[in-house]
Amino acid sequence: MVDCVVIGGGLIGMLSAWELRQSGLSVTVLEQGQCGKESSWAGGGILSPLYPWRYADAVTALAHWSQAHYPGFLRLLHEQTGIDPQLQNDGLLILDTGEASAAENWAKRWAYDLQQVDAEAIQALAPSLGEVPDSALWLPAIGHVRNPRLLKSLKQSLLNQGVEIREHCAVRGLATQGDSVRGVQTENETLSAEKVVVTSGAWSGQLLASTGIDLPVRPVRGQMILYCGEPGMVSRIILSQDRYVIARRDGRVLVGSTLEETGFDCSTTESARAELMVEAQRLIPALGEMDIEQHWAGLRPASPEGIPYISAHPELSNLYINTGHFRNGVVLGLASAHLLADILLGRAPIVAPQAYQIKSAICD
Repeated sequence: MVDCVVIGGGLIGMLSAWELRQSGLSVTVLEQGQCGKESSWAGGGILSPLYPWRYADAVTALAHWSQAHYPGFLRLLHEQTGIDPQLQNDGLLILDTGEASAAENWAKRWAYDLQQVDAEAIQALAPSLGEVPDSALWLPAIGHVRNPRLLKSLKQSLLNQGVEIREHCAVRGLATQGDSVRGVQTENETLSAEKVVVTSGAWSGQLLASTGIDLPVRPVRGQMILYCGEPGMVSRIILSQDRYVIARRDGRVLVGSTLEETGFDCSTTESARAELMVEAQRLIPALGEMDIEQHWAGLRPASPEGIPYISAHPELSNLYINTGHFRNGVVLGLASAHLLADILLGRAPIVAPQAYQIKSAICD
């Protein structure tokens, strides 16, 4: 019997497993497909919520903690595995200024460096930008990671620490007895564990329904495209009209992303590809001369107000949940995993846990 089984091998699951292993627990991770190949792989890796002032304080609190601790964590992963997650502190340039007052109030409350810059400064920050607005919002401290490399490095770190990772191992249910989980049922066996953590993203609600709770986490499809750009073509994270452009070190440029209520359909569409191409060329006209290397989709686990559930199960004493991060899994993930470990191990929490608890979700 292991100390903990983590159900779901995306970024949230692997970060949770990492925190628990660092605390001395034996951990097994179960993943129905390949680790990190769903929502975690599909995102842009921005270390900030988009339009962060629109979110509840509970989201900002997690983001704020993660942002402070990610640089050291990423250096550690690189040292442990030789795989560089490629943190880039490019800054976030937001071309929409209609909410400038709300943004400034948020920045003041949380001590973020936010500047309102004019057209001349915008041109200096982003020379490849298409139409330059009269003003923009500039968050110079915001960076991004190359999330596929982060996932690869994190998985290798877990393996190096003796964490067992079982891929292509779908969980069929949870065997309960009294007020606890007796075992985790896969296609071939029932695994016993002292503690069980559900980090199954958009699939979490389906699994937890059998435990008597109706968790309002649903899949929202997001599509992105990747250009074969040139290094230096784009030097900042650029956000405009809910679309963003991000450049990697090797010159590849991501453009995303859509928000589509399509259930568990993870297919790509030509209409989304065309719309993203239009947005890409609006923001960075030079992308019109570049080839599209990839077009993919992922299913974001959406929750009410984007506040994740990081909580003990309300009825089962050894079952825990860490899910519902919507579009912010990367930036919230490090803090979410630490908070989950705090709750599970009875440690002093890094942030007040009440906002992330499951409330009034018991099925009739």
